[in-house]
Amino acid sequence: MRAMVLRNPIGLDRLALEGHADPGAPGAGEIRVALHGSSLNFHDLGVATGRMPTADGRIPLADGAGVVEAVGEGVTEFRPGDAVVSCFFPDWQDGPPTVGDFRRTPGDGIDGFAREHVVLPATAFTLAPRGYDAVEAATITTAGLTAWRALVVDGKLKAGDTVLLLGTGGVSIWALQIAKLMGATVAITSSSGEKLERARDLGVDHVLNYRDQPEWGRAIADWTGGRGVDHVVEVGGPGTLAQSIAAVRVGGHISLIGVLTGSTGEVPTAALMAKQARLQGLIVGSRREQQDFVRALDASGIRPIVDCRFPLEMLADAFRFEMGATHFGKIGIEW
Repeated sequence: MRAMVLRNPIGLDRLALEGHADPGAPGAGEIRVALHGSSLNFHDLGVATGRMPTADGRIPLADGAGVVEAVGEGVTEFRPGDAVVSCFFPDWQDGPPTVGDFRRTPGDGIDGFAREHVVLPATAFTLAPRGYDAVEAATITTAGLTAWRALVVDGKLKAGDTVLLLGTGGVSIWALQIAKLMGATVAITSSSGEKLERARDLGVDHVLNYRDQPEWGRAIADWTGGRGVDHVVEVGGPGTLAQSIAAVRVGGHISLIGVLTGSTGEVPTAALMAKQARLQGLIVGSRREQQDFVRALDASGIRPIVDCRFPLEMLADAFRFEMGATHFGKIGIEW
């Protein structure tokens, strides 16, 4: 079978399409999946560029979706022909967070899904949303589930709440769709007028160009009549956190899920204390939460926003496109 691998010294120029042995038949508790799609995440880019070290020969990509070809002894949850999608933390099945690193995350600590076939424990997958193709299904593994956990699981989002989203990448656009599905009022920021207009087409209630309004936290609070928003999906990190604190209401909720502006920085602790806001870091979610998310998608009929699709052999070009930050929503890999 074909697989993309990362060779030392790891970098985009060292991504190679290689032949690998077929994984064979599934054993007890396992399923064999023919993979057909993935999507790119900031985490995948960090691995592929060497910023997040991994082993020589690692197969990248945390997201993977395809069709079950065979099931091993004892597997009752799936059957051949089922469309399935991978889990970011295959060992975190249910309950509160139990994982604080990426040692068992596909495409980082273990081989990922940039390949044609896998044989893995059935618990490393869930059913895909009905009617989704493989690329669409793959977008829920990392970005979609992160947004779902931030707003619904941890944030307890309810109809009438106000939500602030930063940027128009995969997590933020998924959060937009989830928030509108739940009856929330949504504001979104970007430096691109064109992207803000696309967000309006998806139902965003308020848009803000942060280059035109550097103190966008205060501007967002003013938009709410001075109260502040109930939820902030914070993907920027230290460079944007102060503005997110300015935007959130007293007693509000900030989901810290990204480090696009860096991994360390100052936290305006006095402002955070004054807001009495809950600042919660999170990394994706459990298999049970993914199953709940899939049920919600099946009931709602919403579909992910996929900006463009690249074939597997053009994975390096797809990563370079991601680095350009011109995409809206997700970047798909399809084969």
